[in-house]
Amino acid sequence: MPNDNVSKRISDQRLRSGTSIIGNYVEGQVASSKRDFAKYLNIALKSANESKLWVALLRDSNRATREDTRWFLDELGEVANIFGSSLLTLRGKKKI
Repeated sequence: MPNDNVSKRISDQRLRSGTSIIGNYVEGQVASSKRDFAKYLNIALKSANESKLWVALLRDSNRATREDTRWFLDELGEVANIFGSSLLTLRGKKKI
């Protein structure tokens, strides 16, 4: 990535949203209730989606190549799908 101010800001945001995913997932593991657990999973899901935005923005602004971002976007998509499916199961909208 270029070493310019915009790239640094996007990378900072990507780092924050990316670390929020695992932080909220871990916090949810020690939640005091099913509702609390779902709240943390929902925040982790939102952070995964936000991370996808920042990576896509790097790709679309030509600050990173499609090849360099493809793996990250695929992994973030998988993580988001896992959290989304887990939330549906918790809410009784999806059978295990």
